[in-house]
Amino acid sequence: MKKSIYIIVLFFAFPFAIYGQGKNHNWLLGYSSGLFDTTVITIRATFNFSGNQLTIIPDTFPMPFDAAQANISDENGNLLMVTNGCWIADATGNQMQNGGGLNPNSFTNQYCGATGGLPYSHSSVFLPFSNDTNKYILIHETGNWSYNAMASELYYTVIDKSLNSGLGAVVQKNQIAIQDSLTAGIGACKHANGRDWWVIILRDNSDIAYKLLVTSNGIESASTQHLNVPKHTGFNGQPQFSPDGSKFAYHYYSGVVDSINHSIRIFDFDRCTGNLTLKENFNRVDSLPGIGLSFSSNSKYLYYTTITKIFQLNTDTADIASTVTQVATYDNYCYPYNFLCTNFWFIYLAATGKMYIPSGSSVIDLTCINSPDSAGLGCNVQQHSIRTPCYFFRSNVHHPNYYLGPVLGSVCDSLSVGTAEYYQQIQNFQIFPNPLHDEGLKISYQLPQNLAGEFEVYDLNAKLQYHQNLPPWSSLQYINLPLLTNGMYQCVIRSGKSIVSKKLVVVR
Repeated sequence: MKKSIYIIVLFFAFPFAIYGQGKNHNWLLGYSSGLFDTTVITIRATFNFSGNQLTIIPDTFPMPFDAAQANISDENGNLLMVTNGCWIADATGNQMQNGGGLNPNSFTNQYCGATGGLPYSHSSVFLPFSNDTNKYILIHETGNWSYNAMASELYYTVIDKSLNSGLGAVVQKNQIAIQDSLTAGIGACKHANGRDWWVIILRDNSDIAYKLLVTSNGIESASTQHLNVPKHTGFNGQPQFSPDGSKFAYHYYSGVVDSINHSIRIFDFDRCTGNLTLKENFNRVDSLPGIGLSFSSNSKYLYYTTITKIFQLNTDTADIASTVTQVATYDNYCYPYNFLCTNFWFIYLAATGKMYIPSGSSVIDLTCINSPDSAGLGCNVQQHSIRTPCYFFRSNVHHPNYYLGPVLGSVCDSLSVGTAEYYQQIQNFQIFPNPLHDEGLKISYQLPQNLAGEFEVYDLNAKLQYHQNLPPWSSLQYINLPLLTNGMYQCVIRSGKSIVSKKLVVVR
């Protein structure tokens, strides 16, 4: 693949957005590095996934990042706010009003003064208030030297975007939600009502999960649950909910080099009650550690990493452990220095449906899983295939599924009561351009909740000219149609019991 240090735009043959709109369309990279290389032209870069394409933009955004990052954008993909665990930046990149001094303790001071950000992925997440489009709550944690670097508090901070001329301001900061010995990593998932949020964090050296219910009033309740698994301690990877909200998983390892036990713990999740039910406790010994974890966009496959391997599991089977497949082995690539190697660390599921894997070292390249919804080697891992214009170090960003709807028919579903038929219909089907003058067609649509779909093109004789599957939660496709002759065609989307169609005119 040709790599460039300038703005890079990667187009995909059949891309899709798993979360629908723009709240999760940005990922910022770059840290306070003393490294220098003439091929690296900026200290920061922004990955933007708007329009179902990856655009890499060199910039000088003032906030540096280690592993920790949470951000949220507006529906058009414009960045609103971002944190590295140390402070909050507004849309200009400057410190938000009253946005300094997050997670106050000596652990934070040390890391914020070194790399400029906290070292724990998924240690913070922005959640929008359901009843106020200007209000956001940031759930966040840091380490604590007295707790062997694990957290001793889970905090929350409230932001009002309407303040400071629309750039936002912090109105509550570092409020304690939980005070206990906690592991690194926070998971967040929409409640079954499609409005509120569940937040899960694990109690260190135990089998206990804390479960917080976040409503329009803030943190409304907190409860605990024994998970009936061996005790988890310290780093628990990237606690993740599947995009459809039906599963929860985390990755825990223990032991010493050459004999490290990786535990992948997978649970069924009840979005109504918040209850977790153990589905699989998968264990595998490896020579090296690793903490990366992510579900694919169809919620079927779960990926996890060690430093030198990437594995895939099928979570829709009864015996998940029997499906483990190694889909990549690190190829020993190091650039530009032989001690800065592009191996595997965290996993980020982007709005394009692709997965991006940063390294555990300070590097300028990422690995990409191009087809995570495909089984085995069909997922198409391309190592160090994405070149960035800056150094980054274990960078990641935490984006829950902001667009997950209610569980239809659930006793907790308060949004679609009386409108279940609406949620079962295909909505907002559009085709562009029309008339069509070449092969490039753009379609936009909204599928029924939790359902996949099909897109087809027929000629006037009802002969099928084109067919493509549409993944769940997708909303936009760029399609290269076959060479169609001039005339009238019918474009059809099918999903569940719903069918919609539009006429397309081809004029060459």
